[in-house]
Amino acid sequence: MTLSRRAAAEAVGTALLLAAVVGSGIMGERLAGGSLGLALLANSAATGAALVALILALGAHMNPLVTLAAAWRRELRWAEAPLLLAAQVVGALLGVAAANAMFELPVFSISQHARSGAAQLLSESIATFGLLLVVLRVREPMAAALAVGSYIAAAYWFTASTSFANPAVTIARALSDTFAGIRPADVAGFVAAQAAGAAAATAFGSWLGGSDD
Repeated sequence: MTLSRRAAAEAVGTALLLAAVVGSGIMGERLAGGSLGLALLANSAATGAALVALILALGAHMNPLVTLAAAWRRELRWAEAPLLLAAQVVGALLGVAAANAMFELPVFSISQHARSGAAQLLSESIATFGLLLVVLRVREPMAAALAVGSYIAAAYWFTASTSFANPAVTIARALSDTFAGIRPADVAGFVAAQAAGAAAATAFGSWLGGSDD
């Protein structure tokens, strides 16, 4: 696949992922009758299912950290990475805009949802470590799609941060003042924690060897 088509796949895939994340959060909160647990269940199930479908359909990373890990492991050229990263961020913003518009909300609104503190940052580093480990170690396409979707759906529940594990997702969710949002002031900490988790997972996965050799 040409670089331009891969960038298009990244943009469309990330847009649809964010539409699923934010849209299901809005719908879940509206229908849950005040139950945050029920809203989170709907949000996590929709996100995990969407990830499986999008990975199988597009084969896209939909995550800057996965793209950078692939470049570091020489699975793509470093010169290709900037366009793919830009496509992911633009796609994420378009997905948030679409989700907000579908529910008759402002296309962009600054989130007031605070997600700060050491526990949140630890959660993001652990969530991202696990996600990158799954991506790097499970290589068969069907198994990888199922593993990634399952992991993220589970990590919504076992991390205090509800497992963003993706800088493009984090940046875009700051522009939706909804259930899935994050306060802009908390974005930098989340991204730094995600980068640390991804670096550790990439190093550990390479050290393990095995299926990646």
